[in-house]
Amino acid sequence: MTAEDKQSLVAGLVVSQGEHLRRFLMSRLRNVADVPDIFQEVFLRMLRVSNHETIRSPEAYLFTVAQHVAQQHTLRQATAPMPVQLNKMMGELHGTVVADPAMQVAADQCLEVLQRALDQLPPKARAAFMLHQRDGLTVQEVGDRLGLSRGMVKKYLGRALVLFRQRLQDTE
Repeated sequence: MTAEDKQSLVAGLVVSQGEHLRRFLMSRLRNVADVPDIFQEVFLRMLRVSNHETIRSPEAYLFTVAQHVAQQHTLRQATAPMPVQLNKMMGELHGTVVADPAMQVAADQCLEVLQRALDQLPPKARAAFMLHQRDGLTVQEVGDRLGLSRGMVKKYLGRALVLFRQRLQDTE
């Protein structure tokens, strides 16, 4: 198969399967903003396939490639550091000397909201969060200690942060 044949095959897949592939990726990725990059990577990998003529069903192969690219992306994202360091925020709230009593009351109320949210978490999620944030364990160490996979620990930490953010927004 010539390079032109490969390009026409991939171009045909973009036209016939593009929208379906976007929906497929949107359902598998946490951040919808990553979809265009992953979409492009899938088709780049399709162009790199050496023997297109051995592919019985190009559409099925396209979605197999897409699944692998999405999984690899998710694994890379799982090793990225958490964007919000709640323990630093809480330490700053406790550590600052507040001249304004109203600000001190607001800070104390904020901490109370966070503590109630922490108490609402399921036991394993609360333990994962405390081991990671308070004790400084890595995601892998938390998983080893609690008998959980890295992915599950990341899910618990994400749920905790979402809950904290929701509770803080509710109080504003």
